[in-house]
Amino acid sequence: MSTVDSTGVCDQIVTTVESHRPARDSAAIRGALLIELHGPDGALKYRHKTSNLVTRVGDQFYGERATGVGSPPAQATGMQLGTGTTTPSKTGAGAAIVTLVAASLVALTGTPASSLSGSSRRITFAVTWTAGVATANDIAEVVLTNQSTGTQTAAPEAATIARALVSPTVNKAAGDSLTITWQHDILGA
Repeated sequence: MSTVDSTGVCDQIVTTVESHRPARDSAAIRGALLIELHGPDGALKYRHKTSNLVTRVGDQFYGERATGVGSPPAQATGMQLGTGTTTPSKTGAGAAIVTLVAASLVALTGTPASSLSGSSRRITFAVTWTAGVATANDIAEVVLTNQSTGTQTAAPEAATIARALVSPTVNKAAGDSLTITWQHDILGA
């Protein structure tokens, strides 16, 4: 039995099907943080950019809030600091604050912003820990959370939208202020 199509019918079918394939959409969320520590005199003491990992709850947050699905994760409320160094992950121990810095859950500074960054939609969140707030050495992790800001307990996985490691670590003295600007780029095709 020969597999050669002498009529050309198969060639025509293949050509027709291939020319109408839908475009592939590789949607993704890419996150980046800018971490800045200023001394009591306002002088910049530390500046570092790093990436983050959006957790499974974060994926649910963006997907369900965007589509109006009932009971999506709550709106992002703030950020929280820690000294844990567990590698960030979508779920499990790396998807939540590991070692909490006391009194470090701080409300977002203003309303999150939305803008275009090239062809991507950029969502920006910012927090400033002022002098006397979250004073700690070896700050190594930060989470974007939707936990109530009145709760000063470690944000659980179910309340963590994204997590990042801070390396080199930050030492925040009592007179220092720490600002983190967190950006999520929503990438289409």
